[in-house]
Formats: sequence, C-alpha cells, structure tokens
Amino acid sequence: MMYAGNEPADREPDSSARPPLIRELLLVVGLFVVYKLGRQAANGHVDEAYANAGHVWDLERSVHLPAEGAVQDLLLRDETLVHLANTYYATVHFPATALFLVWLYWRRPRHYVWSRRVLAALTGAALVLHLLFPLAPPRLLAATGLIDTGQVYGPTVYGATPSTDSMANQFAAMPSLHFGWAVMVAVGLIVATRSRWRWLWLLHPAVTLLVIVGTANHYWLDSIVVSALLAVALAALRLPGAEPVRAHLPWSSATGVPVAAAVSGAVGPGVLPGPRPRPSSSYAPPGTAGTAATAEIPGAAGTSMAPGTRR
Repeated sequence: MMYAGNEPADREPDSSARPPLIRELLLVVGLFVVYKLGRQAANGHVDEAYANAGHVWDLERSVHLPAEGAVQDLLLRDETLVHLANTYYATVHFPATALFLVWLYWRRPRHYVWSRRVLAALTGAALVLHLLFPLAPPRLLAATGLIDTGQVYGPTVYGATPSTDSMANQFAAMPSLHFGWAVMVAVGLIVATRSRWRWLWLLHPAVTLLVIVGTANHYWLDSIVVSALLAVALAALRLPGAEPVRAHLPWSSATGVPVAAAVSGAVGPGVLPGPRPRPSSSYAPPGTAGTAATAEIPGAAGTSMAPGTRR
C-alpha cells in the first residue's frame, strides 16, 4: 500500500544525491589516468607473462573448460563477422561504460554514485592483478593455435610488437575488464530501471564475452576471475536506500489547506490519522433524541412513568 507522503523508489527524485559535475569529471578522469599508468608500470614482464599464459592454458584444459578455438572458428566462417567482432572489441568498451555513467548521473544520481564506486573498486583490484600476474593473451601464445584477428582482419587497438607497444600493455589479460565493465553496465541498468525489457541489457556482457574470446584477446578464466571480483565489490558496496519523498498533492482539503499540511498539523508529521470511533450503540435516530439514552438511567429527567409505579 502506498501512502500519500511517499512515491516508488524507482521514481526517486534524488537530485540532492547528485555530486558536483566538475568534481566527478576530475575524479573519473583521474582514476582512468591512474589505471592506464598502472598498466604501463606492469609492462615489461614478457617472460613471466608467457609462462603464466602456459599455466592458464593448461589449467583450463585440466578442468575441461570449452576451447576458445571453438568460438573463434565460428567467427572465421565469415570475414564480415570477424571484422564486426574486432570493431566491437575496439570501440564499444569505453563508450558504453561512459554513456552508462552519464545517464545514471543525470537520471539516477544515487545509482550513479554506487556504480562509480563499484567500477572503481573493480578496476583497482584488476590493476593489482595486472601487477602481480602478468599474462599474455591467447592470441600471443603459440600453443593455443589461435590467430590475432585484430592484426589479420582489423581493426586493432594494439601494436604489432607487444613488447614495444607504448600505447597499451598487452600482457594484462588477467582479469578481463572488458567483460567486468560490461557486466556492471548490465547490472546497473537492470537495478536502476523498471522496464520489463531491462533484462535485455544482459546481451551486452554476453556479446562481449563471445567477442573477447573469439578474437583471442582473453581466456575463459579471465572472465571467471573478473566475475568473482565484481561479486565481491557488489557485496561490499551496497546500493544505499532511497529516502521517502513527500509527494506533490495538487488538491486541497475543505478548509483550503493542502491535504498533506492538514494531516501534518492534526496528528504530527509523517503520521496518518487513525480511524474515527464508531457511534455508540445507544444512538437514536433523529426525532427520538433523549428517549433511548435516558431510558437506560432510572429516574433520569424526561423519563415517563405511570402513576403509582414504584421506582
């Protein structure tokens, strides 16, 4: 049941929860710069990255995970499909996450703050793993038998020589932030909206998973690890509850005072008036007042008694 003083949480008019725009821009850009610099600091561990790649590949085979090559074989059946997958990998990751945050900032500020915190925690944890566990992607490991679809079919965001690539650290495959951010975008939009179609946002991480595996940029294990990290972040950083909001009541009471104000002044703020007392069982219809009530009181005024009758 909904009372006059509240409105649904999904209609939250929480503009007061929206942080200053300039501060948020500086914060998000600063976090991104720190992450990029951290990835570059993790560069240069080439031998360790290839050794770890061999261990990951062997582990996946020992636990019978599906072969990444099966997904790539599906892409290689059509050159246009491969090109689309490479384009998706290169162009959707950052813009989709940025648009997600911008939309939440303007339409769901409370959800924006929560999502930004979760993404920051996830990205920070990923950076620590990049530093501790450098990993060559499957496209660079000869034992996988996979090809670098970005270099062969294009487009690609990586240099042809990974060890000298100054634009990106190609030995930071573990964990996959492509997949982790995509999952958070879907989760955030599902939580922040109420449309029956909101579950379709899960297509974004599903397509992203097929793309990062099919293009041989990530192992299955990269996605499993980032999913575990995201689960921990979501458990630790809960979405704060919305505060009850006074609804706008366009009508007024009979006295000309708005209903909300009349109720507040009568019984105190935030308290609903209780039920009216029921009429007494001795109530008499109009025209008989004083008869039924006085009949119950011996000797009461107005009681008619026959002459000679003893009290």
